[in-house]
Amino acid sequence: MACKNPSIPATAIALLVMTLVGQCYGQLQAGYYNGKCGQIDVEGLVFRVVKAIYIRNPLIVGGLVRMTFHDCFVRGCDASVLLDGPNTEKTAFPNLSLVGFEIIDAIKDTVEKFCPEVVSCADIIAIAGRVVVFLAGGKWYNVETGRRDGRISIAQEANENLPSPRIPVPVAIDLFARWGLDVEDFVLLLGAHTVGFARCSSFQDRLYNHRNTGHSDSSMSPALVQLLRRRCPRNPRFDNAVFLDQTPGSGLVFDNGFFKAIRAHKGVLQIDQDLALDFRTKDIVKTFANTQEFLSKFGKAMVKMGRIGVLTGNQGEVRKHCRLVN
Repeated sequence: MACKNPSIPATAIALLVMTLVGQCYGQLQAGYYNGKCGQIDVEGLVFRVVKAIYIRNPLIVGGLVRMTFHDCFVRGCDASVLLDGPNTEKTAFPNLSLVGFEIIDAIKDTVEKFCPEVVSCADIIAIAGRVVVFLAGGKWYNVETGRRDGRISIAQEANENLPSPRIPVPVAIDLFARWGLDVEDFVLLLGAHTVGFARCSSFQDRLYNHRNTGHSDSSMSPALVQLLRRRCPRNPRFDNAVFLDQTPGSGLVFDNGFFKAIRAHKGVLQIDQDLALDFRTKDIVKTFANTQEFLSKFGKAMVKMGRIGVLTGNQGEVRKHCRLVN
């Protein structure tokens, strides 16, 4: 079937030229889909779909970036987090608050119309994450593509491999190192919390009974404690959400506000606040808070994470529907 050539915004085309540099790592490379769908620009298609959704709902940014992390840390970047089923990763406790699945579906549906059975769901996750980072104010970076989709998704593996918001910094560093990510990568990737949200249940102990003391966490700004208690009462009817970046006006902007906030003791999650306090990470946090290095380096950390456990060639498949194996 011949691929159709939809109209892509000129601005998107200009930006996407930067992805065609041909950098190659194994079977992954920037611009992998060039020429595989006739004249169609696959990454331009994804850009167009994501931008249209983002304009209507800028809250999607944190969810799509988080999806990349939750996918790659379980079985590698193989889109296993997208699979439906009673015991799949999607049903694991850390993924119950994951959002954006319908966005990936919308992208996949559009791509399949113009270029059927060519573009993997794993690559769609990676490309979409880059697009929302850019739309929210981050820097454009080259995405490596050429992944295949996995066929296996197990809830227990997600429960075991995805870190808790209360994980100690040294344990988190060891976990990231297991995937070939160093301390700076760890801090950079957690910096994505600059556009993220957290449910009250993930930090409520810090407000009322930190480490069974009966008091709030002394490392949290008293003003923030009072603010969050209004949003997260002791016996809530709903598990409300709050911005992870508590810098006023910065919650939906991809900037270094998160690092400024945690240095001011305004970290919402335990792990976030500990980044600014632990001797292994505090100097990196200080640099990112006082310079623009976070914005210039974040993309490199995402690309590095995107190489984890990648399936290529005949190791996986290209799903027709991201929620189902072929």
